This record gives sequence, C-alpha cells and structure tokens, in this order.
Amino acid sequence: MLNTARTLISSHGYDGMVISDLSEQSGLPPSSIYYHFGNKLGVLVALLERTFEDLHASFPSPSAFDGSPPLERFELWFTAACTALDQRPEYLRLLIAVSIGSHADADTVRGTVRRIRAYGYTSWVEALTPVFAPVDSPEDTELVERLAVLGRAMTDGLSVATSFDGTTYVSHVPAFVALVRGFAEDRQRARRR
Repeated sequence: MLNTARTLISSHGYDGMVISDLSEQSGLPPSSIYYHFGNKLGVLVALLERTFEDLHASFPSPSAFDGSPPLERFELWFTAACTALDQRPEYLRLLIAVSIGSHADADTVRGTVRRIRAYGYTSWVEALTPVFAPVDSPEDTELVERLAVLGRAMTDGLSVATSFDGTTYVSHVPAFVALVRGFAEDRQRARRR
C-alpha cells in the first residue's frame, strides 16, 4: 500500500493523491486504509517513516571510512551517500514534496521531516569534522556546522537537479569534493603562515 502511495505522490503530488485512487490501485478497501492510517496525512507520515528507514539502512555512516585519511574519508563517504541516493531517487524528492503545501504544518509531518533533516546534518558534521576540525576548537566546530548546513542544502538542491536535468547524484561528487579539498588546503596553508 505504501509503494502505491509513493507512486501516486510522485506522479500527482500529495494533494493529488486521493484515498479512492490509493484504494483502487493497492487493492485495499478505503476502510482498511482509514483504520490503519487514520487519514491521508497518516499515510504520508507512514510513507516518510518507511522511506527514511529504507534509506537509513542503505545510507553509509561516515565512520565506516574511519581508516582513511580525512579528505579521502570524506570523498568515500560522499560517493557512497550519493550512490545510495541514486538507488532511491524518490527519497529526497518525496521529502521536498511533503515539506511544502498545507500538510507541511502538521506536527507529525514537521517532526518526521525534522528528524530526517537532523540525520542528514549529523552525517555531514561527522564527515566534515576530521577535515576541518580535527582538534576541537570553537572556531573549527562552527565552520563544520556551517558547512554541514550547506552540504545538506546542496543535497536538497541536487534532488531537484537530478529530477529536471536527468543527472545523478554521483555525477556531482567530483566538483563538490574538489571544492572541499581546495577549501581544506587553503585553510592548511593559512594556518602554516
């Protein structure tokens, strides 16, 4: 049933998904949908939760690459993360789609979206810390936090780009890694002065 909901939301948007279509295409009577999910918003929240769990299971932790030097560790993590997103292209599109519109203000949707975005932010912080804040200094920690916000926003933007441009997340890895690498090298040179 949630796969059907994902398909309907992907093709018609959340507002365009109606319980009668969901019932017809999933083969479940409307009464079962209402019993298990309460309403259309309940279906959306369950779909978000399931999508998050699926992606979380395939999404790499930066610590999986701890044996590598910091910049290489970042590149390995970012490549693996983009590969996971390429394998589940609907994930970020769905997240963005449910983050807008009248349903976005529902506490259940906001809470789920915040938790998903917090997970992304935490992953970025964990990936960037060895590169920019190997020693715990407030200045470096603040930089990592700002870069994590930027990285998460960039990933959100890539979901739009991959949808409209027909590109993959992985195709953007070299440019972003080069940016991080260049910035890290500039900071190292400035510290040596």
